[in-house]
Amino acid sequence: MMRIRNALLAATFLALPLAAQAQPISGLYVGAGAGVNLLQESDVSITGPLATGLTRADRSATVEFNYGWVGVVSLGYGFGNGVRAEIEGSYRENEVDSITGFNTRPLRADGKARSYGIMANAFYDFDLGAGSFLTPYVGVGAGYQWHAYDSVRARASNGASVTIDGEDGQFAYQAIVGAAFPISAAPGLAITAEYRFMGTLQPNIDVRASAAGTTRGSTDVDNYNHSLLIGLRYAFGVTPPPAPVVAPTPAVVPSPARTFLVFFDFDRADLTDRARQIIGEAATNSRTGTTRIEVSGHADRSGTPQYNQRLSERRAQAVAAELERRGVARSAMSIQAFGESRPLVPTADGVREPQNRRVEIVLR
Repeated sequence: MMRIRNALLAATFLALPLAAQAQPISGLYVGAGAGVNLLQESDVSITGPLATGLTRADRSATVEFNYGWVGVVSLGYGFGNGVRAEIEGSYRENEVDSITGFNTRPLRADGKARSYGIMANAFYDFDLGAGSFLTPYVGVGAGYQWHAYDSVRARASNGASVTIDGEDGQFAYQAIVGAAFPISAAPGLAITAEYRFMGTLQPNIDVRASAAGTTRGSTDVDNYNHSLLIGLRYAFGVTPPPAPVVAPTPAVVPSPARTFLVFFDFDRADLTDRARQIIGEAATNSRTGTTRIEVSGHADRSGTPQYNQRLSERRAQAVAAELERRGVARSAMSIQAFGESRPLVPTADGVREPQNRRVEIVLR
């Protein structure tokens, strides 16, 4: 059987801080938990008429227990500053493993021990700050527990037996260390993990011994419990945290298109000094906030449509070449030619119009 030091070691590991979104409880809450209970071995010493004439070795023994189980329910109130108070009901049960003593070898043993009662507890929750996913806590409690031995019997090979059977209530105390893990999907709900030590003053239990007859007495027993529990706790009135406010993305207002007009002499596609100046301004402006550059060539209506189409193409290519020379990538330009089809000033066919002999540079 694992000794008490091993149980304490396991409890210590559970109590270690595991890591560092939790809020202090404010208001009413309920909780419940269940887990493993180790009832520490108990020394028993028979008193009363049954002890008459017996040596200390004859009337003393040690009772050891198997691991058992524990369950608790609680109703509490949190004050919003980490302090909580609660009322708890609990139940523990352990089967007897062995009884050694009464100056008899060997002894066969059976029966079980139970503890149940009510405790008043006070807790303090440690706030680990924003972003933490657990809340460690410590607590102490006091109350009243009934401790019962149900037919705890030691039988010797010669037929003699000693039976400890009955219950007694005593003042109880406990210490608690644990942690709560809030469940984000259910505001107010948390998983809890705890180690508890609970002890009482020594209960006095009835004892019967039988061999040729039956003799009665009593014994004081120990009641020290080490418990590991997993549970759920629900705090009423907890509202989910507000969703983070996302700043609206400012609407992208497209920059207005900027247009530069480059004019040409009659039947010419070469650039004048003034034309180069305008193209330079367009190249400079294209470096800020421009995603597309349109270069469109045009001609007036003096000449055939076919000739004017080719002329407008040469004019557009001349402007594009100058833009490229001034640092504008050819891949950033859309180069088109419209001939005489899009006059700036409408005229009759064959009319020379200076404003129609142009290239439009549009920055978008």
